Amino acid sequence: MPDLLIELFSEEIPARMQSRAAQDLKKLVTDGLVEAGLTYESAGAFSTPRRLTLSVEGMLGQSPTTREERKGPRADAPEKAIEGFLRGAGLTRDQVEERETPKGNVLFAVIEKPGRPAADIVAEVLEHAIRTFPWPKSMRWADKTLRWVRPLHSILCILSDEEGARVVPMEVEGIASGDTTEGHRFMAPGAFSVTGFDDYATKLKRAYVILDPQERADTIWHDATNLAFAQGLEVVEDRGLLAEVAGLVEWPVALMGEIGADFLELPPEVLQTSMKEHQKFFSVKNKDGRIVRFVTVANRETADNGATILAGNQKVLSARLADAKFFWENDLRVAKSDMSVWTKSLENVTFHNKLGSQAERIDRIAALARDLAPVVGADADQAEEAARLAKADLSSEMVYEFPELQGLMGRYYIEASGKDAAIAAAAEEHYSPLGPSDDVPNAPVSIAVALADKIDTLTGFWAIDEKPTGSKDPYALRRAALGVIRLVLENGLSLQLDQFNDTQFVRHKLNLNHGALDEAQLNKLRDLLEEIADHGVFGAAWRTFREKFKQDGVGALEPVMGAVPDTSDDLLSFMHDRLKVYLRDQGIRHDVIDACLAMPGNDDLALLVNRAKALSETLKTEDGENLIQGFRRANNILTQAEEKDGVEYSFGADPKFAETDEERALFAALDTAEAAIAPAIEAQDFPVAMGAMADLRGPIDAFFEAVMINADNQTVRRNRLNLLSRIRQVCLGVADLTRIEG
Repeated sequence: MPDLLIELFSEEIPARMQSRAAQDLKKLVTDGLVEAGLTYESAGAFSTPRRLTLSVEGMLGQSPTTREERKGPRADAPEKAIEGFLRGAGLTRDQVEERETPKGNVLFAVIEKPGRPAADIVAEVLEHAIRTFPWPKSMRWADKTLRWVRPLHSILCILSDEEGARVVPMEVEGIASGDTTEGHRFMAPGAFSVTGFDDYATKLKRAYVILDPQERADTIWHDATNLAFAQGLEVVEDRGLLAEVAGLVEWPVALMGEIGADFLELPPEVLQTSMKEHQKFFSVKNKDGRIVRFVTVANRETADNGATILAGNQKVLSARLADAKFFWENDLRVAKSDMSVWTKSLENVTFHNKLGSQAERIDRIAALARDLAPVVGADADQAEEAARLAKADLSSEMVYEFPELQGLMGRYYIEASGKDAAIAAAAEEHYSPLGPSDDVPNAPVSIAVALADKIDTLTGFWAIDEKPTGSKDPYALRRAALGVIRLVLENGLSLQLDQFNDTQFVRHKLNLNHGALDEAQLNKLRDLLEEIADHGVFGAAWRTFREKFKQDGVGALEPVMGAVPDTSDDLLSFMHDRLKVYLRDQGIRHDVIDACLAMPGNDDLALLVNRAKALSETLKTEDGENLIQGFRRANNILTQAEEKDGVEYSFGADPKFAETDEERALFAALDTAEAAIAPAIEAQDFPVAMGAMADLRGPIDAFFEAVMINADNQTVRRNRLNLLSRIRQVCLGVADLTRIEG
């Protein structure tokens, strides 16, 4: 069984494309081989800046002979139908069989395909892979029609077995396959031949090329940390940068250099970002956490041990850091004098063409942060001021140069201006959480601003009907919804999301329709906004608003505000969907979540999750699981009786009509459960409420074993149906158990 070695050798491939390209080569070739009947034992893909390599071991020497039988039309079918069948099978009329079937004589074609040598198949598959390779960006060069990421120089393609190695003959755009490759561009130029993967990897290393990108990354990290350790320092870990640098070199040589003393007072994040983004340097910190050195990775060894390379890098770095220092000092002057200059300039920065400028957005966020402050335990004035300053650094020179530092630089600048530390922290923290593993702010002012920021984003895009569709989410609205969920749950907040969503919807409507409404109508909207902010529930507020102004021009506002309640409900449903994903990851069943979503107050996410967790734990017990069966039985009997009788059995169960001890015991158990469940629900103590409900399991089981519901005595029958209604009411008071599956 031969082994296959492929190398596509080119000019430097961008580091960000190498890993994906190696896997694409592996998939294209191995899928093509298997489809052609060539199975294999294992395959491995590798990349360096100048080559993509694929090694396939234990491949079949030729594809197996295949035999396929195709059923055709009846023998007396029209001539054109028979001709089409023969053409598809590639046979003539005398090469097909005629067999007798229950439907008459039918034509059958038996197609045999002899096996093909592996070399022929590999040549076809590799040429197709090269011509259809899915580079994100590609180019043509000279007079060639082939598109590749950079000019392709050579193709190594050999099959090797016990008898030796042989080249798989093929040609693409004048580039013929061979058994040669090249080593390091500077340290070992020139071609050499190889006989298989082991020989290839060994000779490459002798020629100063480390084939495996993970080995290059390990070498870089080992050498860099050793250089730092020798001077009592530590390299700042950055896995993304490490992977990128490993894709820039074939023979990594770590060198540690110094940062000019004039730049050491810059914030460490500025130093680290500038060195990473511009120079691909690793930052080195001392025991106090200050950035004091850098590590650069050269692609070659030199006679002066990298001194010339290091001197050049330090010169370029000084120029870059001089720019950063200039930005920092200019920004500090603005921050210490008047940061309103920055917020004012945001009036000319568009957030979204339908949602206005960044300055308008900041006004909305500040107003909502003030509304949220009492709920999250923040000072309202601080929350509003923090929201107004949180995005001011978007106008700073430093953030213009390094957008990834937004928020962080805001904290530095607000601290420099002498503002309270809580306001400064909110600038950095209000963007969080950015992902499922990101930390969640826990300071009250930061929570208020972070929630306001995300709720404004969600309500804004819902107001203009630009919601996520399928896998498309250009404005990261799913991430914003998950951020709201995590901020609420991980900080144990109890708040009515509807109230704050609706408040922000009205603010968006004011903004969207400001030019289309007169002052009186705008004032009516402002009245509605105040009413929602004060009283919460949008539906009631909107009805009150419409009644109040129905004689005074409210009709003109109907097109503007009429859809808001439905839009608000749709946004809450979207957030519930994200909550389901969040809770499923924590092991809570989807039907348990649905049972709790059906209950009142489902816009209070903390209450909703506490209810779901308690129900989930209850259902894991034997009493809880059996109670569901008893509830389902009671509900089914009651529903059928109500449909049959055309009445609702929802009251009037009286223990004086009970005929059995089990019946009387169930009355007593329901009284006890109701007495425990109602105050527990009021106190949001769902474990106690669920426990009281689960205690009904025994009395309900005993009741069904001892009692026939449809008694001959109609008074007794009605009393028992009303008793079943009490079971349903008690259980449904905790969660909608009709939604529990199984």
